[in-house]
Amino acid sequence: MEAAIEEKTIKIKESNDVVTVRREAREYAEKLGFNLLEQTKIVTAASEIARNAIVFGGGGIARFTTIEKPDKRGLQISFIDHGPGIEDIEAAMKDGYTTGGGLGLGLGGTKRLMDEFHIRSEPGKGTSVTIVKYL
Repeated sequence: MEAAIEEKTIKIKESNDVVTVRREAREYAEKLGFNLLEQTKIVTAASEIARNAIVFGGGGIARFTTIEKPDKRGLQISFIDHGPGIEDIEAAMKDGYTTGGGLGLGLGGTKRLMDEFHIRSEPGKGTSVTIVKYL
C-alpha cells in the first residue's frame, strides 16, 4: 500500500514557474536524502515536463508528493495540463520526435531518468505525466 506523506501543488504558467518547479524538486529530493546525482536526475526530469506543460499545454500544475511503500520511499511529481493533448503518445516517446523544433529527447529522456513514468493524454483535453524516483 502506498501512502502520501506530504504534498504541495505549484501552478505553472510561464517560464519563471519552471525555475520554481526545479527548486521545489531539488528541495524535496534533498530533504528525502537523495544523493546529488539522483537529485540532478529528478530536477532535470521535472524541468523538462514543466516546460512541456507550458509550451505545449498552455500551463497547468505540478504536484509534489512524498510517497512511502512498505519497502521504499520516494518522490512523485505529477504534471497536469488542459492543453491540446498528444495525439500519438508512442511516437512522442521516441527519441527525435518533436513538434516544437527541439531535439525530441524530452519524454523519452525523462522516462530514462526516473524509476516510474506514466503518461495519459487525450486530444483536446490535456495531458498528465507522473514521474517517480525511489531512494
